[in-house]
Amino acid sequence: SSVTSAKDILLTQLKSTHTQKDWFVPVNVALEGVTAEQAMWRDSSGNHSIGQLAYHLAFWNERQLAKFNGQPQSEFSGDNEETFTSFDKTTWDKTINKVDSVMTALEKAVETADEAKLKEWYPTLANISTHNAYHTGQIIFVRKLQKSWDPEKGVK
Repeated sequence: SSVTSAKDILLTQLKSTHTQKDWFVPVNVALEGVTAEQAMWRDSSGNHSIGQLAYHLAFWNERQLAKFNGQPQSEFSGDNEETFTSFDKTTWDKTINKVDSVMTALEKAVETADEAKLKEWYPTLANISTHNAYHTGQIIFVRKLQKSWDPEKGVK
């Protein structure tokens, strides 16, 4: 498909970090089949767990979505570390669903936004996609460390 506008580019970027495999594995594929136990696992050097990374993505994407839609954002102390540590295994299914539903809602919001609003949001939307891709790479790395990654899903 040919790209005809900045909106198309931003949507393509958002979708490539969410559901559409293009240059790299999207987050939905990276999280596919992860159990609550695997989501909790941390390596000995103290890197974030898969669950913490997913929770962090859901947290920030949800805040940006609320801001984009002119809605109030949830309470936040300003300590980014909390956006990783609020995760626990009882809420794992909820976290996975939130990563997906928030990104879907963000894509829909961008699709329906007018050009003036989008212009204001160009840099932020580009950064959201970069941030999603960055942490998705970390999720895959953690899965490789714990030997739960299937290389057939796109990364050896």
